[in-house]
Amino acid sequence: MNLTGIHHLTAITANAPANKRFYTETLGLRLVKKTVNQDDTSAYHLFYADGEATPGTDLTFFDWPVSPERRGTHSISRTGLRVSGEESLNYWAARFSDAGVNADAIKTIDGRAAIEFEDPEGQRFRLIDDGGRGDSHAWDRSPVPAANQIRGLGPITISVPTLGPTDAVLTRVLNMKQERVYASPDGRGDVHVYAMGDGGPAAELHVAVQPDLPIARQGAGAVHHVAFRTPDVPAIRDWAARLSEFRIPSSGEVERYYFRSLYFREPGGNLFEIATDGPGFTADEPLESLGERLSLPPFLEGKRASIEANLKPLD
Repeated sequence: MNLTGIHHLTAITANAPANKRFYTETLGLRLVKKTVNQDDTSAYHLFYADGEATPGTDLTFFDWPVSPERRGTHSISRTGLRVSGEESLNYWAARFSDAGVNADAIKTIDGRAAIEFEDPEGQRFRLIDDGGRGDSHAWDRSPVPAANQIRGLGPITISVPTLGPTDAVLTRVLNMKQERVYASPDGRGDVHVYAMGDGGPAAELHVAVQPDLPIARQGAGAVHHVAFRTPDVPAIRDWAARLSEFRIPSSGEVERYYFRSLYFREPGGNLFEIATDGPGFTADEPLESLGERLSLPPFLEGKRASIEANLKPLD
């Protein structure tokens, strides 16, 4: 049993309209699903991805009226986004400068050229050159030229105070491989790189060991959870059984309509999800018009009027 890479990452915003502007207009991502948090229908759940809403490209947000996060350990601390080539990084450096984005200069991190930057709420990202590895699906209505568009997620960095318990779950339970170690760019501890499946930037989890940091508190600008890819429903049921064998508490299989999910916490306190690649976001909308209207899973459709009445406009 092997996970095949990053499936999606879900973060928190306290300003959905501004969030939509930044991720579609500045980052050039496609809004592929406008829906609600299935456990809290008062909150939007916005999904941004590539032109074909490919698994592994989904960056999603819960819209909650919360205060900013308190940074620290026990957290998913930085989200990797992939582009192809040095020219793309130069393009983004100039674009960030023109847009007033809080961004560092291009530097080498873990052997890859990268730009670290933040969104307006302090959400932390690392834009990396992935060498053009794997397929990409540009969006023809993006303000960013196709050659420079964000190709997908990865690597994802989590912060834990001690490595041992987290390492045991990643290697013994989830069958990840520890590949290398590098010094954290901020000078706060070492970062251990774990690979899934065939490896590469779209299939890496980076674990920063940072015992001297305070405990993080989630809020706007924080990450809620990271999801890993598995092909289908039989596979996710196998993962549920495997977690049970290791006596790791989990949600059990959860129907999210666009994919099936399984949630659990690793020993460092971070929320992990395993999610199926299908059926995908075209389950209820055609590809050409994804994200243009409020989508609700069938079990919420009967409440559409009341749900829409409680949501603020995005535009």
